[in-house]
Amino acid sequence: QRKNPFSNNTRLTSKPVQTHRGDPAYGRPPEGSQTEQRGKDAHSHVGKEVEELCLIIRSTGEVGEDGHVSVTFGQLFETYVTISNKVVGILLRARKHGLVHFEGEMLWQGKDDDVIITLL
Repeated sequence: QRKNPFSNNTRLTSKPVQTHRGDPAYGRPPEGSQTEQRGKDAHSHVGKEVEELCLIIRSTGEVGEDGHVSVTFGQLFETYVTISNKVVGILLRARKHGLVHFEGEMLWQGKDDDVIITLL
C-alpha cells in the first residue's frame, strides 16, 4: 500500500522528498543515482569534445596580429564535421566557457561560412 498512489491510507504512503527553489539539490538528480552518473559522464564527454575542437582550431587556423588563432566557420566546419556532427553545439559550449569568440547567436552552414572564430 505504501507504493499505491490510489491508497486512501495517508499514514502508509511515503511521500517523495521534494525540493524547492533555492535548495542546493533543486533540479538535480538524487546523489549517487544512475541519472547523476549519466549526467557526469555526458559532461565529461562534452568537455573532451570542446578540447578537441580547440585543438582543431589551433591546428587549422592562422595566428593573427593579436596573437590569437582564428579560422573561418566554413573551414572549421569542413574539417570538424568528419570528427563530429555537433560542430555548432560544441562551438556554443566553448563560447559559453570563454574559449572561443565569434559574432552572432548561431552559425549556419553556407550562410555563415565567412564568420571568423577566434580561439581565446
